[in-house]
Amino acid sequence: MSATTAQSDAAEAAVRALYEDLLGAWNRRDAPAYAALFAPDGALIGFDGSQVPGAEVEDHLTPIFADHPTASYVWQVREVRVPAEGVALLRAIVGMVPPGGTDLNPAANAVQSLVAEHRSGAWRVVLFHNTPAQHHGHPERVEQHTDELRRVLRRSTTDR
Repeated sequence: MSATTAQSDAAEAAVRALYEDLLGAWNRRDAPAYAALFAPDGALIGFDGSQVPGAEVEDHLTPIFADHPTASYVWQVREVRVPAEGVALLRAIVGMVPPGGTDLNPAANAVQSLVAEHRSGAWRVVLFHNTPAQHHGHPERVEQHTDELRRVLRRSTTDR
């Protein structure tokens, strides 16, 4: 294995872990932990289209977590690509389980993209984009998306 391949593999693993930490912080409703994963000059684009500078993510999420019961993410990473040293792109599909629920709400299905940059010895989110996956005119795609994530949800429930 070449040094470049080893670096790329290490970057891919680190960015997957960064993404899992991000969604894990959301699922725990932990705004400080979620925000800590962003570069200060990064950006969050939410499901509703809100655009939040990285330095303001904690202030944005704190009242959401305090005032609204949030659903929990279930996810499947589709791809991690390292186009240049110190930069990575992750693409994933997600679904959400409503508070107190045991199944996904297909209306909350989304596609997520995360761009990460390696700075000062750590990977940080420079862009996290969460887009609704409504698949207008293609209900079979909504069903495929939901079914795939239901399998992930079942596996995670079985693993506990």
